[in-house]
Amino acid sequence: MSTGNLLTDHPELYEERFPDPDRLAARWAEDTLRRHGAGPRVLDIGCGTGRDAAWLHHHAGRRVTGIDTAEAMLAHARCAHPGPDYHRADMRDFDLKAAFDAVVCLDSALLYCHTNDDLTAFLDRCRAHLTPGGLLIAEMRNGAFFLGNTELLGGPRTASFGWRGTTHTSHTTLWIDHGAQLLRRRRAWSADDGTPPQEQHSAWRLLFPQELRYFLTTAGFEVLDLYDHPGPRTEPPWREGDSPHGTTSSDRLHLVARLPHPNHPPLNSQHSDGDTTP
Repeated sequence: MSTGNLLTDHPELYEERFPDPDRLAARWAEDTLRRHGAGPRVLDIGCGTGRDAAWLHHHAGRRVTGIDTAEAMLAHARCAHPGPDYHRADMRDFDLKAAFDAVVCLDSALLYCHTNDDLTAFLDRCRAHLTPGGLLIAEMRNGAFFLGNTELLGGPRTASFGWRGTTHTSHTTLWIDHGAQLLRRRRAWSADDGTPPQEQHSAWRLLFPQELRYFLTTAGFEVLDLYDHPGPRTEPPWREGDSPHGTTSSDRLHLVARLPHPNHPPLNSQHSDGDTTP
């Protein structure tokens, strides 16, 4: 069995497996950007196939730059979703020599910062590239959800889908590496066209809301929103006009933080883990 990442190595297959025809993730990001008055220059970290970056660029009038580490994804983005500037770069040490009004980090991309040093380096890079008052917007799995909740763990869970006449089948197992504070995944792929099976290993940092708030505050950010619902991956999903709410105990976590202007010290956040009462 070979190793690799079938979906990121084949971006068209990725988009087939995880369709988003209504660009829900990009529309949620745009709604958040508008709600907090962000300027037009946006950096999409972990841009993947580029479909969200391109929507923000063309439909929302943003000037978008996208970075990712997967060259196959970036090549697909430049061809299938042109418009933004795409660069191969690591979220922990990128230097684009440019300033942005907002950083967007969707689909748990932030959780590829597996260690405290990784997360500190990522926030340092965001701070270096954001203008005063710039926003950091992230959507991710919520580490607090896994405290005593095992419904997503174990396996393997099997799923199949067809693409270009071939049926692809995945067997996925999730488990928690408690010492490293990681949600680990092993996914074995097979296909009915005779291609060799492939096994993929990946992991995400399990960050708790207060832990995340601490890292952001220490890095000089002001946390504006930290909440469960609604979002592009919640059930029910976000819809136009929805407002943030929730107790940060469900599977998804949504973050909005701001880099204060040096002449304007941070205000006390009006939100406490999604509570919008004074």
